[in-house]
Amino acid sequence: MNSMIRRTALLAGAAAALALATSVQAQTKLKWAHVYETSEPYHTESVWAAEEIKKRTNGKFEIQVFPASSLGKETDINQGMLLGTVDMIISGPSFAARSYPRLGIAYYPFIFRDADHLLAYSKSPVFKEMIDGFREKTGIQILAYTYYGARHTTSQTAFTDCAGMKGLKIRVPDVPSYTATPRACGANPTPIAFAEVYLALQNKTVDAQENPLTTIEAKKFYEVQKHIMLTGHIVDGLTTQVAPHVWNKLTDAEKKVFSDVALEAAARATAAIKKRESELVEEFKKKGITIHTVNRQSFVDAVTKNVTVESLGFDKKDYDRIVAIK
Repeated sequence: MNSMIRRTALLAGAAAALALATSVQAQTKLKWAHVYETSEPYHTESVWAAEEIKKRTNGKFEIQVFPASSLGKETDINQGMLLGTVDMIISGPSFAARSYPRLGIAYYPFIFRDADHLLAYSKSPVFKEMIDGFREKTGIQILAYTYYGARHTTSQTAFTDCAGMKGLKIRVPDVPSYTATPRACGANPTPIAFAEVYLALQNKTVDAQENPLTTIEAKKFYEVQKHIMLTGHIVDGLTTQVAPHVWNKLTDAEKKVFSDVALEAAARATAAIKKRESELVEEFKKKGITIHTVNRQSFVDAVTKNVTVESLGFDKKDYDRIVAIK
């Protein structure tokens, strides 16, 4: 009798251990990386999305968000998607364009009129073609597009037209499209990693940089720069991406959850960025920063003449289709 009880107890214990192991196995831990500050909507909405995905999949996916380049610079986390060291990212598609160049056309200066034009592009057939092409090439799935902001220029010295940029040593991301406007105006574009920009400005390694107003605020660039020129040369966005080693294992239902949540998070972050962007000119003025409007057409003319769409390796047909989006 005692041996039967012992055997039953052992079997029950084994079953419980198996159930626990199955439960542990069923939960998938994912790393979601980006280079933005914890105060920015890209981070706060990523954290919201991580919790929402967990909730909608009954706890199956435990997603930890790593902000502020804690898992590496933007180049590193993009490479990590294919190396299997990172599972999800929010990143500018300019880095994805290194694998699938067609995506980079979104960074051609002045291609977008404003935020709404960029968002219309993100829902367009031409962008869907690019998502599909990028996935076929890399296996990475783009889920959503978030408005990042219109990129403006900060500097220690003021200018109001393209000619005024001549000789200016300006930090830009290490992507050809970002160098287009400075090059066209005779400036000296200098690639420096995002996490190192503040120090480079403080040490006067560079004289200037360009980023949206919200990033200028979050990264405190206004502390080490005197002027903001409203060049608006690139209307920028970020994509939410899932690595192939994750995406290919998801069920159709799980893919829908990831997609739906990413789109909701992108919409929430976009609304926050648009609102904050509209408030910041006056706030920067109160901090003693001089805000300058510029002759925008002088920049457009210089870029069109000196750095054509084709010279950057893009298709003029894509350009024309994007410009025509209403």
